[in-house]
Amino acid sequence: MRYSKVAIGLHWLIALMIIGLIIFGILMTNPDTPNRFALYQLHKSFGICVLILSVLRLIWRLGHKPPALPQGMKAWEVAAAKLTHVAFYVIMIGMPLLGWAMISSSETVIPTKIFNTLPWPDIPGLPRDKAISDIFKNLHHWIGKGTIVLILLHVGAALKHHIVNKDNVLARMLPFLRKSRL
Repeated sequence: MRYSKVAIGLHWLIALMIIGLIIFGILMTNPDTPNRFALYQLHKSFGICVLILSVLRLIWRLGHKPPALPQGMKAWEVAAAKLTHVAFYVIMIGMPLLGWAMISSSETVIPTKIFNTLPWPDIPGLPRDKAISDIFKNLHHWIGKGTIVLILLHVGAALKHHIVNKDNVLARMLPFLRKSRL
């Protein structure tokens, strides 16, 4: 059984945006990068998109049962798979919220406009305080590094299932892979 087309579409759209956000995050924090301000604005815009799409994905997921994990997986593998999916949802929703809290509490007031068009408000009631903003900034930074590790583990596990286990785990999420006949 495959994931639904909606789940597959949201998975890959959000995944590509997160990879882009990581690249933007690395580039925009390098002082030698030209057009850093534009990258910050794009980073915020795509971060908000990830937040909205991730909430929609979570709502979809709560109403649609995912395919069962392959039989024969060890208990630790099942636990790791479940923990990884929970961690991704926490990151997909938590990281944009941390970024939003960081800019909302920053002493430097730079309005956020999604793709330079739609104004996005600051979080109401959050004080503009450098110490608070720095906490959100550090959390955003270090969880971002953890996200890279989690993505590498996720990709590695998917490839292990496909190459070593020769099961259908990867085919359930990649529309162009055909299911093997196990």
